[in-house]
Amino acid sequence: MPDASDMDLLREYAKSQSEMAFAELIHRHIDLVYSVATRFVGNGADAQDVTQAVFIILAKKAAGLPDKTNLTGWLYETTRFTAMSSLRNSTRRRIREQEAHMQSDLNESNEDDAWHQFAPHLERAMAGLGEKDRALLALRYFSNKSGTETAALLGINEWAVHKRTSRALEKLRKFFSRRGLMFTTATIATAISVNSVQAAPALLAKSVSAVAIAKGAAASGSTLTLIKGALKIMAWTKAKTAIVIGAALLLTAGTTAITVKKIEAHRTYLNSWRVSGINSAIVDEAAPQVRILPTKFKPGQNTIAESNDGTKWGGINMPVSAIAWIAYEWRPARVVFATEPPKRSGYDFIASLPQGSYPALQRELKNSLGWVGRRETRDVDVLVLRVRNPNATGLKPPIPGGQNDWTGNDSYVCDDRALSSDSPPYLGLTRCLEQIFEMPIIDQTGLTQHFSINLKWTPQRTRDAYLNAVKQALVDQLGLELVPDRQPVEMLVIEKVK
Repeated sequence: MPDASDMDLLREYAKSQSEMAFAELIHRHIDLVYSVATRFVGNGADAQDVTQAVFIILAKKAAGLPDKTNLTGWLYETTRFTAMSSLRNSTRRRIREQEAHMQSDLNESNEDDAWHQFAPHLERAMAGLGEKDRALLALRYFSNKSGTETAALLGINEWAVHKRTSRALEKLRKFFSRRGLMFTTATIATAISVNSVQAAPALLAKSVSAVAIAKGAAASGSTLTLIKGALKIMAWTKAKTAIVIGAALLLTAGTTAITVKKIEAHRTYLNSWRVSGINSAIVDEAAPQVRILPTKFKPGQNTIAESNDGTKWGGINMPVSAIAWIAYEWRPARVVFATEPPKRSGYDFIASLPQGSYPALQRELKNSLGWVGRRETRDVDVLVLRVRNPNATGLKPPIPGGQNDWTGNDSYVCDDRALSSDSPPYLGLTRCLEQIFEMPIIDQTGLTQHFSINLKWTPQRTRDAYLNAVKQALVDQLGLELVPDRQPVEMLVIEKVK
């Protein structure tokens, strides 16, 4: 049985419900599934739930998978879909905390250094590849198959394997470089090959086998929810193909039954992004489109998400101002309305065109809601960032390759950033402070070098107390202060079309 191919084992299981055959499949692939799941969801407990759900789905679909299925690629894709389902119930804060933990534990070798720096971003980078390229890299570097073995499994020439592998690695390299992580494709390939698959917990295979063979009959409610979400996302992916096939059939056959079926598939695919837990993965998978719709969600259900390559956006229950600063690539705290802002505050929007969506979103904002933006310098209230204590120790030398940059309810963490930037995406401490204080922050510190910053404060019950806590943390920890002033600032002015 160890010499049997993956599909031979799957066929044996589908035909005779052989527990031994399915257990062998789990033994071969559980480390891969668990490792990918861990990178997606950020912690071992959720990764175990995802792993269990993936193998339950495999058991359910065993009889229907084509003989030529590349099981490594299929399991990788199914793990992605199941992890997306899991992420809908997680917060961005939780994911970023895990990324910070992963990036803080650097090993000694160059490959280990590289791995720990780009590992938190690997699955998002992989999501930017095509399905065939993901399957190729999964075989070559996740399963460490040779070029010859990969060619045989994929049914292509070995030279094509090497060519496509080089192209896929180059795409990963560009993805990482946009995030300040500068590595060669050779370093990336070596680091992935050595580190990408870790051993799953010892008892996980046994519990997964028992539940999966029963096709989820004894699975927990949370696992069943994951399976349902994953199958829904898998259906969205199939709908892409169904739309194309349906269009061809309509041209040749034109039957009513086919028309109805394909229209329903098209609607499902078009609206796959319109969910309360919208995130980067869902935006990446959305059908190419630009739409702004009155929200269907309740107050308090508001989420915004950017695709991994920064070219696509989606949001739930968002105000016009938020759609505007995205469309015009401007800072949220530097958006004003020329007249009274709209009374309706919530819209669901998607901008997912493959070649970039910003101009199209501007047009949709104008055509759908009647709002346009223009840049204008105005005298406005600002907060000026100045050095108060030049001897403060909180501004530390940068950590090379550092990538963290976010604000939570009680902290701002930045491994390698200048205090401010005048070009998109305006990374730095001033961006964080503008999000908190909701007004322009003008950097007059004179500090142009990069720093490593770990700023923490204590959340307060009232907004005034909260803002004072942030100001005091700046003084105590970084030696910086915020001083009220009024200055000319270039603002994005949103006005109604005449």
